[in-house]
Amino acid sequence: MSDDPDLFGMDDHPAAQGKKPLGPGSGKLPCESVPVPLAERMRPASLDEVAGQAHLLGPGKPLRLAFESGKPHSMILWGPPGTGKTTLARLMAKGFDADFIALSAVFSGVKEIREAVAHAEAARKLGRHTLLFVDEVHRFNKAQQDAFLPYVEQGLVTFIGATTENPSFEVNAALLSRAATYVLEALDPGAMAGLFERTRRSACPDLAFDDDARDRMTGFADGDARRLMNLIEQVQIAAVTTGENPVTAHFVEQTLSRDLRRFDKGGEAFYDQISALHKSVRGSDPDAALYWMCRMLDGGADPLYIGRRIVRMATEDIGLADPRALEIALNACAAFERLGSPEGELALAEAIVFMACAAKSNAVYLAYGAVRRFIRQSGSLSVPLHLRNAPTKLMKELGYSHGYRYAHDEPQAYAAGEQYLPDGVESPGWYRPAPRGMEAKIAEKLDYLRRLDAQAGRSGREGKPVTAMGKSNDGAS
Repeated sequence: MSDDPDLFGMDDHPAAQGKKPLGPGSGKLPCESVPVPLAERMRPASLDEVAGQAHLLGPGKPLRLAFESGKPHSMILWGPPGTGKTTLARLMAKGFDADFIALSAVFSGVKEIREAVAHAEAARKLGRHTLLFVDEVHRFNKAQQDAFLPYVEQGLVTFIGATTENPSFEVNAALLSRAATYVLEALDPGAMAGLFERTRRSACPDLAFDDDARDRMTGFADGDARRLMNLIEQVQIAAVTTGENPVTAHFVEQTLSRDLRRFDKGGEAFYDQISALHKSVRGSDPDAALYWMCRMLDGGADPLYIGRRIVRMATEDIGLADPRALEIALNACAAFERLGSPEGELALAEAIVFMACAAKSNAVYLAYGAVRRFIRQSGSLSVPLHLRNAPTKLMKELGYSHGYRYAHDEPQAYAAGEQYLPDGVESPGWYRPAPRGMEAKIAEKLDYLRRLDAQAGRSGREGKPVTAMGKSNDGAS
């Protein structure tokens, strides 16, 4: 073997030498003195050792059936970090007795793809199949993803792509159509607790952890198996160094202080801080809103999660009082996606301050909820005949569209007195603009239109103008 190994860590194809390719647990490390991370040492050797993913690996579930059939197929594994995407790909190569080639889209390009194809062609001549695993496949551009298509179609390789991003947006439609998509989920607390205990028994059987310490560590890992094992390894080293045994929650927090989350995703503190952030914006306090946003970022919250919450604030608490709010919220999310951390976080901060300072209205939010409740109670009411489309002669003869008044042909482009709700439903004034921001102007316009309706003698609307307080004159709130 030369001093300059090729892409696969070997100069010649292993099958040509009568050997099987290196894989998990297949041989010695190139340098025995290099420590192997705990996460790698604990990598599952069989499906039964994989934590979580029961919806894919349980009896009768898709991936379990694929393994049992012995027939590999191309697939996209989509899920957050540490959920077993790489492990499953390696287990498939082992289970199907296939050569395993792993590429990372971060470091690879068309050159590496061509080398992988050449390797697969050499393997096929020797009667072996190749499983090609591409980690972070979403980082490949369209041309790079297209390069796999002919070889997947020919069956030269079984393609397995791993991604943390939605493949509907990040993977080419052509490649998606040739591969099944499986969604992997972050490990739930039960799976994390089981994985913690199994790892502790294997890696540090003489080290005890109290229940609070275990809960803190599984909470910090946030459903990420790899991160949990890295945390166990860090705490083990610290405990052995200091003689701490059993390990307590206080010791865990001291040991992991630099990486400590201030809340666990899905935990009470997490939702408390989200609530504080949203209520600070709703209460028009920009300082408090910034404080809670930064607390969440400092604690490890996904900035784009905060971005999605800002979009919700724009639609729920500001609405049409200032329509710019939604545009600013979406632009802030787009800016963060383009810039990443930390630069993109400033765009989110600007959006938070704007939301806190903007005029507030929940009128659309309340109207939307009221209409949804009305529909559930009233059922499927028929569309009035004059509002129905009439593309055929029969429909016209049945009265479809008869009597409809085209608004643009009416004075001021408004068909005063026209009825748009189902027959028998009087307009209840679901949407009642707030007397703030642009909605104050909207309220003035709607009041004017209601007066035109009253003059036209329209029933159901007459006598219920929208007031400056956003209420109809029947006293409803």
